[in-house]
Amino acid sequence: MLQTSEAVVKYLRTIEFEYGYSPETVRAYRSDLYLFLDFLLTTKQVMIRDLNADIMRGWLWQQQEEGNSSTTIARKIATLKSFGSWLEAQDLLPFNPAETLQTPKRTQKLPRVLAVEQVRHILNTAKQRAETARVNGGPDARAIRDWVMLELIYATGIRLSETTLLPLSHVNLRERTIRVIGKGNKERVIPFGKPAAEALDKYIRVARPLLTNPEKPHSELFLGNRGGKLPNSHLYRLVTKYIGDLLGAEPAGPHTLRHSVATHMLDYGAELRVVQEFLGHDSIASTQVYTHISKQRLAQGYLLAHPRAKKPGSDPATTRTKEQAGAVDPTSDPVRFKPKPGELKKYKDADE
Repeated sequence: MLQTSEAVVKYLRTIEFEYGYSPETVRAYRSDLYLFLDFLLTTKQVMIRDLNADIMRGWLWQQQEEGNSSTTIARKIATLKSFGSWLEAQDLLPFNPAETLQTPKRTQKLPRVLAVEQVRHILNTAKQRAETARVNGGPDARAIRDWVMLELIYATGIRLSETTLLPLSHVNLRERTIRVIGKGNKERVIPFGKPAAEALDKYIRVARPLLTNPEKPHSELFLGNRGGKLPNSHLYRLVTKYIGDLLGAEPAGPHTLRHSVATHMLDYGAELRVVQEFLGHDSIASTQVYTHISKQRLAQGYLLAHPRAKKPGSDPATTRTKEQAGAVDPTSDPVRFKPKPGELKKYKDADE
């Protein structure tokens, strides 16, 4: 009879190389299943035949006792269900032992969103550095690359991994489009505007040749400092740095820009289905969260500006909201949209 550890190795290879799961999903499932294997060792139930719902509930209870959030527990249940389904499909078990596990209810948290002016400040700052930084008397290719990555993410809303893995051949400057292979190997074509087109043109002509290693050429659009593949961690740190430079804002990852462009598109009249296609969401439900943000910002603007939005009997000329009293625009205040302590991890590896 097969040991669970051997089955886990085969399962992870299957979802990575046959099913085409994203690197982030494979990494998350691997982390969950290795923790589950550690738990099985402590219970001395390491064979496939030992797996059942009670064993899995025991591990999930342990994870909850260790302080994992309901969101994390839900992800671990999804991992077990996927693994159990594979075991059943491979005839290693007669049924999926995780099928009866109940996913805990999760409160819907709105993603953190930057205001248009904040994004403009980030992009202008990065562009200024790219235009002024010098290396050995010439342009700083790394500064240009970093600026162009920020421009492209905001222009197209692509994910972190989609940015670092984007092939140069998938960029069409003439038509101003990129071809992206997203989650589940699904392809989509995304348009971008003139600012991103001009930035990409400069990077491809000026910076990328300086980063290219002729002895080990790579096909990716964005290259690392030595001409190799650009690590995801570099892009994450880059966005964290620029968002962290905003007054009062805590760091947030590339998904903050992705959330922001989706919200801004809806604010400016884009249809929900268009945004869904733009972001590459499988379900419209994943995109609908941004409508709540737009409505929230609309309501805040109404309460601040409309003369009949005040309580009866109050004088609009003398009554001020907390935001007005502090001269704060609720749609552009970085403090209002900063992640709470401990919430950053949620966005670091998020892939929706």
